[in-house]
Amino acid sequence: MEAGRSKLIVVGCGGVGLALLEQIALLEKQDKHSVAVVAVIDSKHALCSGIPEGRQLTADTLYEIISCKRQGKDLGSVKRVDRGEFNFHENGAEMLKTLVNSCEEFRHSRLIFADCTASDSTAAVLLEAVQNGAGIALANKKPITGPYDVYTALTQQGKSFRAESTCGAGMPLIATVTRLVRSGDKISKMAGALSGTLGYVMSGLEDGKAFSQVVREAKAAGYTEPDPRDDLSGTDVARKALILARLQGWRLELADVTVESLFPTEMGPDSMPLNNFMNEGLLALDAPIAKRVEEAAASDGALRYAATVQDGKCTVGLVVVPKQSALGQLRGTDNLLEVCSGCYNPNPLVLQGRGAGTETTASGILADILELDDCLPPVPEPEPEPACDNCFYGFVL
Repeated sequence: MEAGRSKLIVVGCGGVGLALLEQIALLEKQDKHSVAVVAVIDSKHALCSGIPEGRQLTADTLYEIISCKRQGKDLGSVKRVDRGEFNFHENGAEMLKTLVNSCEEFRHSRLIFADCTASDSTAAVLLEAVQNGAGIALANKKPITGPYDVYTALTQQGKSFRAESTCGAGMPLIATVTRLVRSGDKISKMAGALSGTLGYVMSGLEDGKAFSQVVREAKAAGYTEPDPRDDLSGTDVARKALILARLQGWRLELADVTVESLFPTEMGPDSMPLNNFMNEGLLALDAPIAKRVEEAAASDGALRYAATVQDGKCTVGLVVVPKQSALGQLRGTDNLLEVCSGCYNPNPLVLQGRGAGTETTASGILADILELDDCLPPVPEPEPEPACDNCFYGFVL
């Protein structure tokens, strides 16, 4: 491993985590050395190389991890390949805490933690890691959409923290909004479609498909969560809207976001099994959703599921927009954000691009990791051995 390279700890072996490992392994195979993966941790187990010894998980080892996890095997099934050395740990959560506690001891090792989970339990350990001098890169929205005090504690270390992939996959939404805020440009409104899944659903409805049909198609295509209600509830979009609001310094909590769910409470996970929802529940929603689509078309508009951040408030839900607007022209899984500000008025700044897919999200978090690698303090050169009276140019007299 090259001296000075940051050491990366990947937390989470779901779709995004495995795509991230695959992209890093490909760079290694192409001799485009990025960062050195020294640990991979999932909800149960962990594989670690030696951080202080300077070892890393080789590209072939990363491919072996990816293969095992995609076959449904655990990290204990990973075989040693290409002279790769690592240790298997039964308790992934405990190993994560151990690595966080070691940040202070190995401060000059330039540790970076990449949270690729969807867990709400990583905030505390990430906070401790950043306070101990580590870098943090997030694809997980939950650590920065929990209590506002936790958000500020995590993000106040600007040079050590990145979270671009939490909002818009790999699109530079956070970077753009942050630049506007820091430059003093006053943002008056942000509005847009921030869910590739719901964008796909809206496009299908516009094409004349029934709500039940397009949701099932989205699930079959892998665009939704295993339970599509996680997308249809609007909570994920609400978290993204909250992140955009907090970037402006608004002291808001998730409970302050007004959210319109696309299904009633009685069809929620606590009240209706998934199979029942996918069959009877979705069919019952066809008529009311179709009515909303017809009403939008009658006014020469388009129905979109959008977030609006304006006047200190966040709202998320179905809206009717002009067909010829940027949002009205949006199709498929693309995300779009319109930003109105002092500089961008009356025509807003429009950011649009692919907003769904594990590869896109992984590419975004990899870019964050590489930025952190540039920003973290350099590894100090080892101090020379003290000279002795009996030495002359390295020779002992």
